[in-house]
Amino acid sequence: MDGTLLTPPKRSARARGAVLGALMLGAFTFNTAENLPIGLLDVVAGRLGVSVPATGLLVTGYGLTVAVASLPLTHAVRSVPRRHVLTGVFAALAVSSLAAALLSSYGPLLAARLVTALAQALFWAVMGPVAVGLFPPGVRGRVIGALSVAGSLALVAGVPGGTWLGRHGGWPLPVTVAAVLGLVSLVTVAVLLPTTRPEAEPAALGISPDRRRFALVLTAGALSATGAFAGFTYLVPFLGDVGGFRPETIGVLLVAFGLACLAGVSLAGALLDRSPHGVLTGAVAVQATGLLGLYAWGARPAAAVLFLVLTGGALGPVFMATQHAMLHCAPGRTDLAFAANSGAYNVGIAAGAALGGLILPYAGVRAAFLAGGLLAVAACAVLLPGRPRPAES
Repeated sequence: MDGTLLTPPKRSARARGAVLGALMLGAFTFNTAENLPIGLLDVVAGRLGVSVPATGLLVTGYGLTVAVASLPLTHAVRSVPRRHVLTGVFAALAVSSLAAALLSSYGPLLAARLVTALAQALFWAVMGPVAVGLFPPGVRGRVIGALSVAGSLALVAGVPGGTWLGRHGGWPLPVTVAAVLGLVSLVTVAVLLPTTRPEAEPAALGISPDRRRFALVLTAGALSATGAFAGFTYLVPFLGDVGGFRPETIGVLLVAFGLACLAGVSLAGALLDRSPHGVLTGAVAVQATGLLGLYAWGARPAAAVLFLVLTGGALGPVFMATQHAMLHCAPGRTDLAFAANSGAYNVGIAAGAALGGLILPYAGVRAAFLAGGLLAVAACAVLLPGRPRPAES
């Protein structure tokens, strides 16, 4: 049975909108929680009495947990109603965030962060099929786009705002805010999302199951993420050492990068229902252009800004478009496909950061962007012969 042929259950437009809003809030909160320590490494290190590199494990350990746990966790709860899964996920977010705010030693704080990471791994797997199942099939691209916009807002507003709160009020303050936001999402989902069997959800199964297309999208997404983060991880030293920008200007450029990412997902979300394959291939091509442009012309300030904006504009749409593709080509359950895609993308993020770190001592930061651009070109090459069936194109 093709689960995507089921019509959305009868729910009021207000209830559907509220549940979507709760899921968007969850995407914003999880992405903020994941990246919040980046701007507060010195603050957290001082509070815990540990080194900054040790504090960095609060970020890298989080990302690796998401990458490794996504598929096994989703498989483990495959028969649990999504209302129960999501309320559990948001409860874990709230409790672990509150614990992180109260703890003052490194080991327990790291453990609390890993609990949040486990919740995030499950959240990204199940929230997409749940959200698109609330609405008619013709607007699923826009629903995925809305969730991606919310996630991107974390980089533009959530992390900078949390950094400001943490530097002025201490690390516990922004983490407590994350706990409160998690509670808001929990209550909304618990009250308004009906309890249904997972296999009966309208978007439970792919529209056009295709194992080959599924494998190609996973591979392209992982290659794209590896390429993007081979460069992005070392963007600040690149802008300073190669571009010659002053520290205060680099801060402005990072905001511009985040705004470009937000604009990219907004534009791609509007186009995704009409041309999903074109959006995915185009975003990867733009990413390759931006990374290779930074490598070739990054020493010229105007060119550096242009290619920085292109890179930022492509970063969000790539993952968004691969998630949307899972709704079409998933060879089985879409939640498992989402989990596999999220895991592959997070493996790419970790691999990209590691690759850039290996390149830096031997060839310099420009070479990291060259490697990233070439990986994005490889992702394009994977996608070009893999045009989907008419239902997805």
